[in-house]
Amino acid sequence: MLYGALEAGGTKMVCAIGDETGKIYEQISVPTKTPEDTMPAIIDYFKDKDIRALGIGCFGPIDVDKASPSYGHILRTPKLPWIDFDMVGTMKKALGVPVGFDTDVDGSLLGEVTWGAAKGLSDALYITIGTGVGGGILSGGKVVHGMMHPELGHMKLVKHESDTYEGKCPYHGTCLEGLAAGPAIEARWGKPAKELVDNAEVWELESFYIAQALANLILTLSPKKIILGGGVMHQLQLFPLIRKKVLKELNGYLVTKELDDIDSYIIPAGCNDDQGILGAIKLAMDAEADV
Repeated sequence: MLYGALEAGGTKMVCAIGDETGKIYEQISVPTKTPEDTMPAIIDYFKDKDIRALGIGCFGPIDVDKASPSYGHILRTPKLPWIDFDMVGTMKKALGVPVGFDTDVDGSLLGEVTWGAAKGLSDALYITIGTGVGGGILSGGKVVHGMMHPELGHMKLVKHESDTYEGKCPYHGTCLEGLAAGPAIEARWGKPAKELVDNAEVWELESFYIAQALANLILTLSPKKIILGGGVMHQLQLFPLIRKKVLKELNGYLVTKELDDIDSYIIPAGCNDDQGILGAIKLAMDAEADV
């Protein structure tokens, strides 16, 4: 059985074909320009692939409430040409198959829970730290939505006493995204993260902010696994720093087997960077099952 997967990112949109085992047969990338420029190429890719359903993990904010009149639409995104674009309706009309829809980061969470590092768990957290910061929450075996969907990247943080940077986020300044995303690193230090690998000061500060956010989320959500993905987290030297600082933040308040084995608790993504595509395949499978 073949399923279509669309990982709709702000820079590029990855289209793929896979099956119910998580095997990915092929994929292509289309630049994210305007809907008029981008969507015809995506539709052309999928229309002759004989897929049973399509799953879309999309940049946001998006409307994921199936009872809402604007379900399946992209909402007030910074990518202005895409505001109020009906992603689900467009693809249903073009392909005539069921369409599953969620945020890109929830897609990555589903990929990890179904086939990756959180397989078999009922409570897990996936956070991507790259151009922006986003998070997906699995609680009691279900992806958490609510009035919209969680925006973990906009959690306000306490600044480090040595940090004079005002924060990159135009809405919240010193939120996690404003202090720790890739653009914030480059603005603070004058170079992108990949050119700062050997600067220990950079990663000490970065791990301070990420650990502070994770400690808040551990105390709030009590996940059984935390998976960190995205371009910034390709800096693997961050992981031991983050783990150490999380334990310092928690200060012995929680005693669990997960925290006792923190190297296995806070971990890199486990799907060879295909977690978003795999999650979109799972969204497609769920959409077919709901028909």
